[in-house]
Amino acid sequence: MKIQNRLNPKIQENIEVELLEEPTFPYNLLVWNDDINTFDWVIETLIEICGHSKEQAEQCALLIHHKGRYAVKKDSYEKLKPQCDAINDRLINATIEIIA
Repeated sequence: MKIQNRLNPKIQENIEVELLEEPTFPYNLLVWNDDINTFDWVIETLIEICGHSKEQAEQCALLIHHKGRYAVKKDSYEKLKPQCDAINDRLINATIEIIA
């Protein structure tokens, strides 16, 4: 990038600027609503497997219940896959979707 020197506007200097970007996480971990699992079990699962706080897990559980599914976490596929498997092992339906 070229900028003008403030002391002498006729002089231009080349300066390299590194832009910091927020990491993009191209996948969602979806948890699906069902009529089998209790709120407490889903909340406990989100706390233990996803590292959610109690309040965050409670909010996710309510959204799952009312919307039918909810993206409880965004990350890379490699990080979400073991969490998805662990949630499914607890007989709670979870899937991974790519963010369009």
